[in-house]
Amino acid sequence: MNADLVRDEIRALHAYPVADARGFIKLDAMESPFAFPASLRAGLADALAGASLNRYPSADAAELKAALRRAMRIPDALDILLGNGSDEIIQLLALAVARPGATILSVEPAFVMFRMIATYAGLGYTGVPLNPDFTLDRSAWRAAIRDTRPALIFLASPNNPTGNAFPPEDIEATIEAARAVGALVVIDEAYFAYADTDFLGHVAQHDNVVLMRTVSKLGLAGLRLGLLVGRREWLEQFDKVRLPYNINALTQAAATFALAPPHYASLLAQARGLVEERARVRAALCTLPGVTVHPSQANFVLIRVADAAATFEKLLAARILVKNTSKSHPLLAGTLRLTIGAPHENDALLAALRQAV
Repeated sequence: MNADLVRDEIRALHAYPVADARGFIKLDAMESPFAFPASLRAGLADALAGASLNRYPSADAAELKAALRRAMRIPDALDILLGNGSDEIIQLLALAVARPGATILSVEPAFVMFRMIATYAGLGYTGVPLNPDFTLDRSAWRAAIRDTRPALIFLASPNNPTGNAFPPEDIEATIEAARAVGALVVIDEAYFAYADTDFLGHVAQHDNVVLMRTVSKLGLAGLRLGLLVGRREWLEQFDKVRLPYNINALTQAAATFALAPPHYASLLAQARGLVEERARVRAALCTLPGVTVHPSQANFVLIRVADAAATFEKLLAARILVKNTSKSHPLLAGTLRLTIGAPHENDALLAALRQAV
């Protein structure tokens, strides 16, 4: 192998790690713990059986977009661009603006793919550290926007891996600061079903904002379907970078079925149940000595313990897999990210943590 053919910055990276979860209670990846409702599986099978596997999938996925528009109440004035998960959408955005010297700006810690995809696309990346309580350092943030003059600003609310949502005034201040330097703000609402905030209205109000969502956190992670909502003039440009037929026929059929009004209501009801479980788990975690529990509006909770590595290993020994975030950023020292699972999974996690800490 001639390693010199590969760009230096790519050789310096590590591939995105995915742990082998076979035989474990899986609480590391912010998935819904609930299988697709049994009452709907026969209908889903019929929908999949009707997909034409001998043909390329619908290039514009018009039926699926209509289902998303109806389910998520996306105004007719806004367009929808689909991606093979949110990761592909981030990549499309990065490729579209990847001219020499262009930069992506986000907070730190944040979703790791913002930084990784910036590297893939040959873009610069600047991460602005959050405050110790994971709120936005407003003065540093505004200064970074002014001085960096980024092409794209990614701000996830709720934020991964911290779990907190940013208040509307922070989003609005970001939009105005971005306008002054000609930047596009990308609001990532992957966890919208679990949060009290909703920034869809900001996309209609401002011409320098687009919004990402995904169905992954709603129990449909296996479909790999993300969406970008924005004004037509933006999405027309990003669509030029999208590879044709990126949403396969089975995903289109399954997602269209799952997003039908009564079926989508079932998924949202499961999400509401996880919000109740989140409150129960947080309350129990707060009783554990030596455990700091951070606020969350996502389907996970971030905790801080005296020895994250040892606690992680003790949970592994109990066949429970969580995410050890303690070495991913200085602000995350001593932290573990715990996905909210089904009640019996959460009970097992709490019992193991009582022993571990």
